[in-house]
Amino acid sequence: MKVPNALRWPGLPAAALALLLLAGAAPARADLRISDLDIYLNDHEVTVRVVLLDAIPPTFHEGLQSGIPTHVRFTIELWQYNRLWRDSLVRSVTIERQLAYNAVSKEYKVIALKGETHPAYGTRDLRDAQRVFSEVRALKLGPAAALNPTEIFYVRVQAEAALNGENTFVTRMAGTAEQTERQSEYRTIQRMQ
Repeated sequence: MKVPNALRWPGLPAAALALLLLAGAAPARADLRISDLDIYLNDHEVTVRVVLLDAIPPTFHEGLQSGIPTHVRFTIELWQYNRLWRDSLVRSVTIERQLAYNAVSKEYKVIALKGETHPAYGTRDLRDAQRVFSEVRALKLGPAAALNPTEIFYVRVQAEAALNGENTFVTRMAGTAEQTERQSEYRTIQRMQ
């Protein structure tokens, strides 16, 4: 009786499978995430502050240094909670920014493309450019007087980062685009007397 080759070396199929899994594994990378999502009632306005971590992941660095711009898009939505029906969208704001590197002047430039009117910000330090690129400060979502103080509200933020602004399934699989989403706690609008 002839014994099959796989039975002669019982560890061979397991070793081959482990080798294939290790060879085909994607490299470890940092995930895009929202660290701070703060909601304030300032001057009778609903104000939001968002901080995005790893807005420029290590897979973007080579493309950025070669002159390919990096884009980030924040979609910030104010929702009203409904107990017996679907939640209703009160307001939605989209903010889009671009970070570009000029190899001649060795300067990073952050430009507001949509949703903001800030002037362009230039710096030679990548950390400083990343801080300006990935933080939304004092975004006003509307007057608190327009909201019912007894209703429950929450804020949902979706953030996308991509090289050259292309965020598709293929670019996410290639590592040149990432996206994340976060929702705030439920809150009521309480006016100060």
